[in-house]
Amino acid sequence: MGEDNVQAALEKSKRGGHLWIFLASPLLAKECRIYIYNLAWRLGVPVKESSLRDGIEVFPKHDTLSAGSFGNAIRGPLGIHREVNRRFWFYGANHTLDAQMAYLKGLRRITEIELRRFIAGTEMPTSLRPPATTQAWKYSGEGCEAEFNILRHVGKVRKVGRNYLTRCPSCAGSGHDRGGDNLAILISNTRFYKCWAGCTKQMIRAALGHPIRIFKTA
Repeated sequence: MGEDNVQAALEKSKRGGHLWIFLASPLLAKECRIYIYNLAWRLGVPVKESSLRDGIEVFPKHDTLSAGSFGNAIRGPLGIHREVNRRFWFYGANHTLDAQMAYLKGLRRITEIELRRFIAGTEMPTSLRPPATTQAWKYSGEGCEAEFNILRHVGKVRKVGRNYLTRCPSCAGSGHDRGGDNLAILISNTRFYKCWAGCTKQMIRAALGHPIRIFKTA
C-alpha cells in the first residue's frame, strides 16, 4: 500500500486489528475488492472465505446487492463495540477523540482515478473467486423460503428504522449475541433477514429447527 501511496489506518480490535482505507468519494465495492484481493494474492495473505477458516476478512463482502437484501453491518471508526461496550483506538495517535479524529482527517483519501489505475488490467484472482454456479436451484416443498415467516420462530423483537431486531438463534446456540440484537429482519418483507455477526440463512434456519430444503431443477 505504501508503494501505491495509500495511507491505511490500523485500528485495534477485539480479536486483532482492522486496517481501514478511506476514499475521497463513494466508489464501487467491486473495484475496491479487486484492489485488496489482488494485494492479498500477490503477498500470499490468505483471505477468509467459505472454504477457509483462517485469513483476513475483506469488507464489504459483496460486489453487488439484490433489491431488498442486506449488506454488511460494520462498526465504524471509533465506534463503540456492542459486545464489549468499549471503543478501540487507532495506533497512529494518542487515545483521545480529538487526537484520533485529527489523525483520521489527515490521512490521504484514495480517488476514483487512483483506484482505476491500481486495478487497470486486473480482475479478481481466480483462486479467490466464489465457486461458479453450475446448477439451477429452487426452493420447493414444505418449509420453503416463500412460505416461511421467521417472526413466528424468534423471540421478542424491537423496531429500529426499517428493521426488526432480535436475538440470532444461531448465535445464541453458540453462546453469543448477549445483546439480543444480532438478527435484523426487514419490516416490509420478512423474507429478508440478516445476522450482523455473519451467520448464514442456512445456519439460522437450522438453529430454528426449520432447515432450508433445496431441490435441483431438471
